[in-house]
Amino acid sequence: MNNQRIQLLLSYIQEEPDEPFNVYALAMEYLDSQPAQAQHYFEMLLERFPHYLPTYYHAAALYAELENRPRAALLYEQGIALARSQQNQKAIDELSRAFRTFQEDDW
Repeated sequence: MNNQRIQLLLSYIQEEPDEPFNVYALAMEYLDSQPAQAQHYFEMLLERFPHYLPTYYHAAALYAELENRPRAALLYEQGIALARSQQNQKAIDELSRAFRTFQEDDW
């Protein structure tokens, strides 16, 4: 985690509150070292920017890691549905593959 980068991203969020990438970048910055903070920003993205597709893959993976399997499954399903509605085949493939792996881990 880079505190200088976090401060920069926070300033970007203040300057451009309607830009989801800045919130996404902040969530990703926290992902490895402070998963609760990452979760906070992923939830913000899901609430404020539900059509921002990159959120779903990483948010679902985080919830799986936090052993919240129902939330992870829901986010994978929502992400796949959103990718289909956006006709984004690469995202459909990536999310579907991650979801299958997630489901297989349940055995």
